Amino acid sequence: MPQLSDPLFLTDGGIKTTLIFHEHLDLPYFAAFHLLKDQAGREALRKYFRTYGALAQRYEKGLILESPTWRANPDWGSRLGYTAEGLATANRQAIDLLREIRDEFETAKTPMVISGCVGPRGDGYVPAETMSVDEAQEYHGAQVSVFSRTCADLVTAITMNYVEEAIGIVRAAREVGMPAVISFTVETDGKLPTGEPTQGKR
Repeated sequence: MPQLSDPLFLTDGGIKTTLIFHEHLDLPYFAAFHLLKDQAGREALRKYFRTYGALAQRYEKGLILESPTWRANPDWGSRLGYTAEGLATANRQAIDLLREIRDEFETAKTPMVISGCVGPRGDGYVPAETMSVDEAQEYHGAQVSVFSRTCADLVTAITMNYVEEAIGIVRAAREVGMPAVISFTVETDGKLPTGEPTQGKR
C-alpha cells in the first residue's frame, strides 16, 4: 500500500457538492453511484475524477481514488429500485471507472490507490436504528465482497456514527482479505453522535 510510506497523498473532495451545485446533477438520496446507470452520468463521474488525476500529475503526488458508492448498500439502493444484483453491478462499475482513471494518470511519481467506499446503513449523522457487530458484518459483507473481487486495493467506511457498525465492516473486510479504513462522524465535543468518546481512557 504505497500511501502507507509516501508522506502525502491527495484525495478527491466533496463529490456530492461538486456534482449537485457545480454540475447541477440530480442525486437522489445523495447517491452518486446512481449516475453509473447511463452514459451521461458516467461521463460526469469520469470528469470529476479526471480533475484529481490531473492534479496528482501536476504536483507529482499520489492519489487515493474513492469510489462513488457511499450509498450503494441494500437500504439506500432499494429506495432507488436496485436489486441485490443491480447493486453488485453498480459497485463493480464504480471500481472499473476508477481503474480507467488510474490507467490514464498513474505514473511512477503519481501512484494511485483504488478504495471501495462503504457508507452507513442509515443516516451518517444520526444514529437512529443501530445494528449489532454481527448484523453489520452480514449487512455490509455483500458490498465488501464485491470490492474484493475487483481491482480495489482497500475498502474505506466513512461517516460511521457508532462503533458496532464500524467493527462489523472491519470483520467483513478481514473475512475476504481486504485492508480497511474507518472514518467516524465526530461532533464538536469530540464524541460520536451516540455520545461515545473517540479516545479510550488513559
